Amino acid sequence: MYVWPCAVVLAQYLWFHRRSLPGKAILEIGAGVSLPGIIAAKCGAEVTLSDSSELPHCLEVCQQSCQMNNLPQVHVVGLTWGHLSLDLLALPPQDIILAADVFFEPEDFEDILTTVHFLMQKNPKVQLWSTYQVRSADWSLEALIYKWDMKCVHIPLVSFGADKEDIAESALPGRHTVEMLVISFAKDSL
Repeated sequence: MYVWPCAVVLAQYLWFHRRSLPGKAILEIGAGVSLPGIIAAKCGAEVTLSDSSELPHCLEVCQQSCQMNNLPQVHVVGLTWGHLSLDLLALPPQDIILAADVFFEPEDFEDILTTVHFLMQKNPKVQLWSTYQVRSADWSLEALIYKWDMKCVHIPLVSFGADKEDIAESALPGRHTVEMLVISFAKDSL
């Protein structure tokens, strides 16, 4: 449980868009220490943090991050990618889903997108803001994004000041190759 380089880049993207966040319903999936979700909440968003319901320690870490940042209004729920649960069904429609480095293991990619697709059914205008660290040229989301009727826009890191080895006095991004994606329904006019 620590802050991944991708979380710093996604937090920078949120900070860059901070004026658009107040009142937005935001869900962070695979939150861990929850840096992006905490930034969103500090910027006025209505945030729900989630991590695997099968890993109670991860949920405790989310709760601790809220406590340390004086954010008692932030909800924490257990969501396991690819599984329907009462917590997933109870979530209200979201405006933005955050995902920092959840595309880590290729065997999880489809479960993640299945969960995101379910949430997109509740609000077809929702966007997934995701950062991931390039680990292998053989790993690709493109076929799955197409399969689940989604589209993806790559956001250049330079466009929001995240193209440096250090961001906001954090050296975490370092020399890692991090990509920023915005994923939405392919038919965004729904």
